Amino acid sequence: MPRFYVSAELNPGLMLELPDNVLRHLHVLRVKAGEEITLFNGNGRAYAARLTALEKRRAAALVLDEAAPANESPLRITLIQAVSGGERMDFTLQKSVELGVAEIWPVLSERSIVRLAGERADKRVARWQEIVVSACEQSGRNVVPQVRPLQSYCEALADLPAADARLLLGLNHAQSLQKAAAAPRNITFMVGPEGGWTAAEEQQAFAAGFQAVKLGPRVLRTETAALAAIAAMQVLWGDFV
Repeated sequence: MPRFYVSAELNPGLMLELPDNVLRHLHVLRVKAGEEITLFNGNGRAYAARLTALEKRRAAALVLDEAAPANESPLRITLIQAVSGGERMDFTLQKSVELGVAEIWPVLSERSIVRLAGERADKRVARWQEIVVSACEQSGRNVVPQVRPLQSYCEALADLPAADARLLLGLNHAQSLQKAAAAPRNITFMVGPEGGWTAAEEQQAFAAGFQAVKLGPRVLRTETAALAAIAAMQVLWGDFV
């Protein structure tokens, strides 16, 4: 059943007009009036709905039912990702959401190729949030991870969330995930850009309570590393069984 995100209160019995982006998607998918769809608004619940109208410039739906599927991971992962170039960042955000990440902090590090500020940064963050929403629609998640405003690496270190484990993907003084933490429920995880972290950045992270971790003997690209590590965390401590 097609799934769509709407930023509106949803309750059984509610009749609502669907936004333009959902209207376009309905036409692309060739959904017809009278068919059922699923709506969600990020509150963790899913709402079965029936399309009551689907026209060229208008769509409306009646909310039929409400459910609370248990599809969120018990492991809360905050991903602090140094901005990477090209489509790598988009790919990392999309797939990390599919893997269950809870929040994403994009940061600019010393070796970040992409440099963003002001309106350009705001537009890019808005685009990343759209990618996250689309990933939730595709993967069946009903909680939408937030993409935090773009900030510097130092700003992120000064504003870290509480966590059972703070892990940094790196090569220096690194150990395996299994040795780095014992069944954490709340993890802050940092991944560097294409060129990796500088020695100074690693030292700053260690001073902030991070432990370096590695994924085997091979060096992974930034977009591969983040996703492989999140998947491994879900196997060790989350809901990959």
